[in-house]
Amino acid sequence: MSTPHVVVVMGVAGTGKTTIGPLLAAELGVPYAEGDDFHPAANIAKMSAGTPLDDSDRWPWLDAIGQWAHDRAGLGGVVSSSALKRVYRDRLRAEAPGVVFLHLTGDRALIEERMADRKGHFMPTALLDSQFATLQPLQDDEAGVSADVSGTPEEITQRAVAALRRLED
Repeated sequence: MSTPHVVVVMGVAGTGKTTIGPLLAAELGVPYAEGDDFHPAANIAKMSAGTPLDDSDRWPWLDAIGQWAHDRAGLGGVVSSSALKRVYRDRLRAEAPGVVFLHLTGDRALIEERMADRKGHFMPTALLDSQFATLQPLQDDEAGVSADVSGTPEEITQRAVAALRRLED
């Protein structure tokens, strides 16, 4: 990519944001920030208990991610954030107007299977339905691309890089 973008890797829980994000960052030669690390402890506790976050829980988290993205403007970076609703992406863009989104998409059954296989993560599979119910896919006026999460992490990353490069054309 000619000018390094700040890419927000988005999608429902279990799509591989934490796996694909660092691979994408390495491929692009930019730093990666794990979106979950921006959550306050109260958010982690709430999700660990199987309670979905509400918007008042999300605003400080989104603002912190947006500030990181703002600080990386012109330098590039990759950060993960579910960014399931348009209003959440708008909030991130308010902090960092140049961000682009990589929406990891996939079959619900595959995503649930991957969630069940991961160890030590605070997000239970029981919250997957609420994630899909909340999801508002990228709109035509939003800078971003989608990549299907079937296949290996390396295959997904290559699809993502190719899609992001098409944004520059």
